[in-house]
Amino acid sequence: MAKTFIEAFQHALATTGRSVRSVSSESGVPYERLKQVARGRTATTNADDAYLIAKAFGVSFENFLEGDLAERPTVTIAGQVGAGAQVPVFDAYEKGDGPQVECPPGLSPHGVVAVEIVGDSMEPTYSAGDLLFYSRATHEGVPDDVIGHRCVAEDVEGLGWVKQVKPGDEPGLFHLISLNPGATTMWNKRLKWAARVRLHWPEEFARKL
Repeated sequence: MAKTFIEAFQHALATTGRSVRSVSSESGVPYERLKQVARGRTATTNADDAYLIAKAFGVSFENFLEGDLAERPTVTIAGQVGAGAQVPVFDAYEKGDGPQVECPPGLSPHGVVAVEIVGDSMEPTYSAGDLLFYSRATHEGVPDDVIGHRCVAEDVEGLGWVKQVKPGDEPGLFHLISLNPGATTMWNKRLKWAARVRLHWPEEFARKL
Protein backbone atom coordinates (compact mmCIF):
# COMPACT_ATOMS: atom_id res chain seq x y z
CA MET A 1 0.00 0.00 0.00
CA ALA A 2 1.40 3.39 -1.01
CA LYS A 3 2.46 5.68 1.81
CA THR A 4 3.13 9.38 2.09
CA PHE A 5 6.83 10.12 1.69
CA ILE A 6 7.23 10.83 5.41
CA GLU A 7 5.51 7.55 6.30
CA ALA A 8 7.71 5.72 3.81
CA PHE A 9 10.85 7.28 5.26
CA GLN A 10 9.87 6.44 8.83
CA HIS A 11 9.06 2.89 7.72
CA ALA A 12 12.42 2.57 5.94
CA LEU A 13 14.31 3.72 9.02
CA ALA A 14 12.43 1.31 11.28
CA THR A 15 12.74 -1.63 8.87
CA THR A 16 16.44 -1.26 8.06
CA GLY A 17 17.64 0.08 11.42
CA ARG A 18 19.55 2.83 9.67
CA SER A 19 20.17 6.17 11.31
CA VAL A 20 19.09 9.52 9.92
CA ARG A 21 22.74 10.59 9.90
CA SER A 22 23.83 7.62 7.76
CA VAL A 23 21.07 8.31 5.24
CA SER A 24 22.06 11.98 5.20
CA SER A 25 25.68 11.09 4.56
CA GLU A 26 24.87 8.73 1.70
CA SER A 27 22.15 10.81 0.07
CA GLY A 28 23.71 14.25 0.47
CA VAL A 29 20.49 15.63 1.98
CA PRO A 30 21.37 17.89 4.95
CA TYR A 31 21.03 16.12 8.30
CA GLU A 32 18.86 18.79 9.96
CA ARG A 33 16.43 18.79 7.06
CA LEU A 34 16.27 15.00 7.08
CA LYS A 35 15.75 14.93 10.83
CA GLN A 36 12.66 17.12 10.47
CA VAL A 37 11.26 14.70 7.88
CA ALA A 38 11.96 11.70 10.12
CA ARG A 39 10.14 13.36 13.02
CA GLY A 40 7.16 14.31 10.84
CA ARG A 41 7.70 17.98 11.53
CA THR A 42 7.44 18.94 7.86
CA ALA A 43 4.56 18.07 5.59
CA THR A 44 6.56 17.64 2.40
CA THR A 45 10.06 17.35 0.98
CA ASN A 46 11.25 18.45 -2.42
CA ALA A 47 11.38 15.98 -5.30
CA ASP A 48 15.18 15.99 -5.59
CA ASP A 49 15.62 15.16 -1.91
CA ALA A 50 12.96 12.44 -2.09
CA TYR A 51 14.73 10.77 -5.02
CA LEU A 52 18.12 10.91 -3.29
CA ILE A 53 16.71 9.46 -0.08
CA ALA A 54 15.09 6.53 -1.89
CA LYS A 55 18.32 5.92 -3.81
CA ALA A 56 20.24 5.82 -0.52
CA PHE A 57 18.10 2.82 0.45
CA GLY A 58 18.98 1.11 -2.85
CA VAL A 59 15.46 1.00 -4.30
CA SER A 60 13.42 2.95 -6.82
CA PHE A 61 11.25 5.85 -5.67
CA GLU A 62 8.11 3.85 -6.45
CA ASN A 63 9.25 0.86 -4.37
CA PHE A 64 10.27 3.19 -1.56
CA LEU A 65 6.74 4.62 -1.35
CA GLU A 66 5.33 1.08 -1.37
CA GLY A 67 7.57 0.16 1.55
CA ASP A 68 9.31 -2.46 -0.60
CA LEU A 69 12.91 -2.28 0.54
CA ALA A 70 14.08 -5.69 -0.64
CA GLU A 71 17.48 -5.35 -2.23
CA ARG A 72 17.57 -5.97 -5.96
CA PRO A 73 20.74 -6.53 -7.97
CA THR A 74 21.61 -3.67 -10.28
CA VAL A 75 23.65 -3.17 -13.44
CA THR A 76 25.51 0.03 -14.30
CA ILE A 77 24.62 1.76 -17.55
CA ALA A 78 28.15 2.17 -18.88
CA GLY A 79 27.32 4.53 -21.74
CA GLN A 80 25.67 4.72 -25.14
CA VAL A 81 25.90 2.91 -28.47
CA GLY A 82 24.85 4.20 -31.86
CA ALA A 83 22.06 2.75 -33.95
CA GLY A 84 22.75 5.10 -36.83
CA ALA A 85 24.12 7.87 -34.61
CA GLN A 86 27.89 8.23 -34.23
CA VAL A 87 28.54 7.81 -30.51
CA PRO A 88 31.95 7.47 -28.81
CA VAL A 89 31.61 4.17 -26.93
CA PHE A 90 31.02 4.59 -23.18
CA ASP A 91 31.53 8.36 -23.44
CA ALA A 92 28.25 9.34 -21.79
CA TYR A 93 29.42 8.90 -18.18
CA GLU A 94 32.64 8.86 -16.21
CA LYS A 95 33.90 5.30 -15.74
CA GLY A 96 31.82 3.57 -13.07
CA ASP A 97 29.63 6.65 -12.62
CA GLY A 98 26.71 5.74 -14.85
CA PRO A 99 23.18 5.38 -13.45
CA GLN A 100 22.08 2.03 -12.06
CA VAL A 101 19.23 0.01 -13.50
CA GLU A 102 17.53 -2.92 -11.82
CA CYS A 103 18.87 -6.16 -13.23
CA PRO A 104 16.15 -7.76 -15.38
CA PRO A 105 14.58 -10.92 -13.92
CA GLY A 106 16.42 -14.09 -14.91
CA LEU A 107 19.66 -12.29 -15.81
CA SER A 108 22.67 -12.54 -13.50
CA PRO A 109 24.28 -9.11 -12.96
CA HIS A 110 27.79 -10.58 -12.80
CA GLY A 111 29.89 -9.59 -15.79
CA VAL A 112 26.94 -7.88 -17.46
CA VAL A 113 27.13 -4.42 -19.03
CA ALA A 114 24.20 -2.20 -20.00
CA VAL A 115 24.27 0.45 -22.72
CA GLU A 116 21.66 2.90 -23.98
CA ILE A 117 20.72 3.14 -27.67
CA VAL A 118 21.02 6.38 -29.63
CA GLY A 119 19.53 6.54 -33.13
CA ASP A 120 16.95 4.58 -35.12
CA SER A 121 18.84 2.29 -37.54
CA MET A 122 17.71 -0.81 -35.61
CA GLU A 123 14.02 0.07 -35.64
CA PRO A 124 11.55 -1.51 -35.19
CA THR A 125 13.43 -4.04 -33.02
CA TYR A 126 15.48 -1.57 -30.95
CA SER A 127 14.50 2.05 -30.30
CA ALA A 128 16.38 5.08 -29.04
CA GLY A 129 16.50 5.05 -25.24
CA ASP A 130 16.19 1.27 -24.96
CA LEU A 131 18.80 -0.66 -22.97
CA LEU A 132 20.92 -3.56 -24.18
CA PHE A 133 22.63 -5.99 -21.83
CA TYR A 134 25.67 -7.96 -22.92
CA SER A 135 28.78 -9.77 -21.64
CA ARG A 136 32.16 -9.67 -23.32
CA ALA A 137 33.87 -13.03 -23.70
CA THR A 138 37.07 -11.23 -24.70
CA HIS A 139 38.29 -7.65 -24.43
CA GLU A 140 39.73 -7.70 -27.95
CA GLY A 141 38.58 -9.32 -31.16
CA VAL A 142 35.34 -10.70 -32.56
CA PRO A 143 34.55 -14.28 -31.45
CA ASP A 144 33.24 -16.61 -34.14
CA ASP A 145 30.09 -17.35 -32.17
CA VAL A 146 28.83 -13.74 -32.40
CA ILE A 147 28.91 -13.62 -36.21
CA GLY A 148 25.42 -13.36 -37.65
CA HIS A 149 23.94 -12.05 -34.41
CA ARG A 150 22.93 -8.64 -33.10
CA CYS A 151 25.91 -7.28 -31.22
CA VAL A 152 27.27 -4.33 -29.33
CA ALA A 153 30.57 -3.46 -30.98
CA GLU A 154 33.37 -0.90 -30.96
CA ASP A 155 35.14 0.04 -34.18
CA VAL A 156 38.78 1.06 -34.50
CA GLU A 157 37.77 4.74 -34.41
CA GLY A 158 36.35 4.24 -30.92
CA LEU A 159 32.69 4.51 -31.93
CA GLY A 160 30.15 2.16 -30.35
CA TRP A 161 27.45 0.46 -32.42
CA VAL A 162 24.57 -1.96 -32.11
CA LYS A 163 24.31 -3.89 -35.37
CA GLN A 164 24.01 -7.36 -36.81
CA VAL A 165 27.62 -8.42 -37.43
CA LYS A 166 28.43 -10.40 -40.59
CA PRO A 167 31.75 -11.36 -42.20
CA GLY A 168 33.27 -8.71 -44.47
CA ASP A 169 34.92 -9.13 -47.85
CA GLU A 170 38.37 -9.71 -46.33
CA PRO A 171 39.62 -11.29 -43.09
CA GLY A 172 39.37 -8.83 -40.20
CA LEU A 173 36.59 -6.82 -41.84
CA PHE A 174 32.90 -6.95 -40.93
CA HIS A 175 29.61 -5.75 -42.35
CA LEU A 176 27.45 -4.01 -39.74
CA ILE A 177 23.86 -4.58 -40.80
CA SER A 178 20.99 -2.25 -39.87
CA LEU A 179 17.50 -3.69 -39.33
CA ASN A 180 15.73 -0.49 -40.36
CA PRO A 181 15.16 -0.75 -44.16
CA GLY A 182 15.76 2.99 -44.46
CA ALA A 183 19.12 2.92 -42.66
CA THR A 184 22.56 2.47 -44.19
CA THR A 185 24.54 -0.72 -43.74
CA MET A 186 28.20 -0.21 -42.84
CA TRP A 187 30.44 -2.29 -45.11
CA ASN A 188 33.87 -3.71 -44.31
CA LYS A 189 34.46 -2.12 -40.92
CA ARG A 190 37.34 -3.00 -38.64
CA LEU A 191 36.22 -3.76 -35.09
CA LYS A 192 38.09 -3.72 -31.81
CA TRP A 193 35.56 -6.11 -30.30
CA ALA A 194 31.98 -7.30 -30.54
CA ALA A 195 29.69 -8.97 -28.00
CA ARG A 196 26.33 -10.57 -28.60
CA VAL A 197 23.29 -8.83 -27.10
CA ARG A 198 21.96 -11.01 -24.29
CA LEU A 199 18.84 -9.02 -23.50
CA HIS A 200 16.95 -6.02 -24.88
CA TRP A 201 14.89 -3.93 -22.47
CA PRO A 202 12.54 -1.25 -23.84
CA GLU A 203 13.01 2.15 -22.22
CA GLU A 204 9.63 2.05 -20.47
CA PHE A 205 10.54 -1.18 -18.64
CA ALA A 206 13.88 0.02 -17.30
CA ARG A 207 13.84 0.95 -13.61
CA LYS A 208 16.72 3.37 -13.12
CA LEU A 209 17.88 4.05 -9.58
